[in-house]
Amino acid sequence: MDQVKVLGEFFFSQVQGRPIYDGRGRIVGRLRDMTVRWDGICPRVTGIKYAPGVQKHISIGQIEHWDERGLRLKGELVESDLATLQANEIYAGKWLLDKQIIDLKGSKLVRVNDIKLSWVRHQETYDVILLAVDIGLRGLFRRIGAEFLVKKREQHLVGWQYIKPLEEWTANLRLRREQEGLSQLHPADIADIIEDLDHQERTGFIDRLDDETAAEALAEVDLDTQVEIIERMDSGRASDILEEMPPDEAADILGELPEEKSRELLELMEPDEAEDVRELMEYPEDTAGALMTTEYIAFPAGMTAGGAINRLRELAPAAETVYYLYVVDEQEVLQGVISLRDLIISPPQAALGGFMRTRVISVNHHDDHRKVLDAVAKYNLLAVPVVDDRGAIMGIITVDDVLETLVPDRSGLDSFSHFMLRRKPGRGWGA
Repeated sequence: MDQVKVLGEFFFSQVQGRPIYDGRGRIVGRLRDMTVRWDGICPRVTGIKYAPGVQKHISIGQIEHWDERGLRLKGELVESDLATLQANEIYAGKWLLDKQIIDLKGSKLVRVNDIKLSWVRHQETYDVILLAVDIGLRGLFRRIGAEFLVKKREQHLVGWQYIKPLEEWTANLRLRREQEGLSQLHPADIADIIEDLDHQERTGFIDRLDDETAAEALAEVDLDTQVEIIERMDSGRASDILEEMPPDEAADILGELPEEKSRELLELMEPDEAEDVRELMEYPEDTAGALMTTEYIAFPAGMTAGGAINRLRELAPAAETVYYLYVVDEQEVLQGVISLRDLIISPPQAALGGFMRTRVISVNHHDDHRKVLDAVAKYNLLAVPVVDDRGAIMGIITVDDVLETLVPDRSGLDSFSHFMLRRKPGRGWGA
């Protein structure tokens, strides 16, 4: 069985600048950088850049020994033995150090501060393998020669098996498990990552998310960032993401875009979704109509509880909230409201009209924000229905949308939302 023997482990910062000796002990250069190739799970060093301004490098096969003190070649440095950088190779120091990766455990961006290397022998072949990247404070201090100041701190390494090869050498490093891992993060955590990225990187990051995840994450960032991202994106992808967002969120974004860009994106959206958004965009900014979303669930009074539960399974994924179910007549006029709890505990054969609550607190689509807030606060509502002048339901306004408008600071919004959501909802929704 083939055996791999580890001859030594060290960090790139510890060998960078170290002398390179030929077979007779003469210094022929210093380690300026390393060429690296991905040919399996771990990338391998293929050569050494030994002098500034020299584009050719020393092949790894010419190296006899390598440790923290420097490198020793098997023989003399011969010009004909030098190699050039290949298309599938990169310079580790130039393209890896100081690049960012996503720490999925911490839901944040982190920087590559150093690279851990391993000098190994496999039969008669010597290799230098890149084991991990150092994302911790020790890596940063090690590079400036002051690691002794943080020796007691734990090493923070990310194994190379979790890092995906670069698609563009100038791009940020990406974790191999990033695509799967990001889908497991809360949208607010992804939003934090987006806000940490610079303007050029945000669009590329969003492009790696599926439409639903991208829409949920964008809903968590501030409006200016939403607009900046959508404006920079390919129009087709941008329209797909807007379709996945609640209509009120999409309307807010499109309302801030240049008119020509907004019109283009609306034309690319599905007709039904685009029409909902256009209607919301027509409302003045300080009205209930501008705050509402058209993603609500309403059933006729004659539907049974069992039938409503079955239908709810189909409709729930697209609804803003399913805590309240509204009961309407044939003209969509609001008749009553049912909580999800009341629906579940009711006999399957019971008609919705028989146990709905008929004293429904609602707001008119022309009411201002203050009336909406008063209704939500007074009756402990998680959502309030919005009706037109004849009482037909047009949409709903959820408590988080109310707070987002009136308490724009995220820290205040998060704590107040948490407080509101822990309260017992009003029994009338509201009566």
